[in-house]
Amino acid sequence: MQKRLQNKIAKSRMALPMTLAYTTAVYLAGGLVEHRLWLPFGCLMLAVFLFVQLNNANALIRIYSRMVSCSFAVLSTAAFFLSPRVERSVVSLCVIAAYLSLFSTYQDRQSMGRVFYAFLFLGIASTLFVQMLFFVPVLWILMAVNILSLSWRNFWASILGLAFPYWFVGGFHAYTGQMDVFLNYFLQLADFEWFMNYEHLTWAQLITFAYVAILGLTGSIHFLRNSFLDKIRTRMLFEFFITMEVLTVAFLIINPVHYDFLLEILIVNTAPLIGHFIALSKTRLTNIAFCLICASAVVLTACNLSGIWNFSLTS
Repeated sequence: MQKRLQNKIAKSRMALPMTLAYTTAVYLAGGLVEHRLWLPFGCLMLAVFLFVQLNNANALIRIYSRMVSCSFAVLSTAAFFLSPRVERSVVSLCVIAAYLSLFSTYQDRQSMGRVFYAFLFLGIASTLFVQMLFFVPVLWILMAVNILSLSWRNFWASILGLAFPYWFVGGFHAYTGQMDVFLNYFLQLADFEWFMNYEHLTWAQLITFAYVAILGLTGSIHFLRNSFLDKIRTRMLFEFFITMEVLTVAFLIINPVHYDFLLEILIVNTAPLIGHFIALSKTRLTNIAFCLICASAVVLTACNLSGIWNFSLTS
């Protein structure tokens, strides 16, 4: 069988080092030193490492391939310069860490410690992005249906994990006499003035979202068509990613005001899907698609870095 460029790169042990070199070069061009972007850059490197661990621990791809980590690094780099904020990098890192801990509880209804840590990371993320709490009920359902680990003990462990960061945040605000600030933070959950408000969305944001969503759709369709080739556990986990992908896309369409954070969550769920597609598809057509994906990612990154289309949809 002819080994195409796509498959050579997907199976190469140099794929991840070369991707990280590309990512570093882009950050240097974007002002890594001048603008002191060391913390977001460090978060990205740590997130890539966690994705390597997530792939290894759960055998997301049935061959040796680093395409999941590479896909995450490329997509995160392309999107970062739309709004270079460390908070979005921390949220992304927390979501990956939560997945890593949560997936380790597969079929284990007595895994209170790991469930606690998974929801602890989500709780930390919610202190920066309170709307993260909207995902929690869905995660409980996915724990019951896909992870098969939901029990009363694990449920209460998740509640404690979510609440733990707020014991410190609430204590700090109580000590400084700012409890009104602490309580008003949660009132954002009941604020629906942002409903489908696209006034401040730019063409750069719209195009980047469309690109990531299309990759997620491509990966989802490929997986659903070929899921019979994977183990049951792998199918369960990818159905988890697909559910979170669809939910995040819907949330972003309804709530574009929180575009930056939601795009990061979308990228976390898209990376395994498109990584699976790149690593395991072998046709001439998918090889062409792979080349187009790579070329468009470079162009998108360059345009976002230069701000060439960073103007409002309403302008």
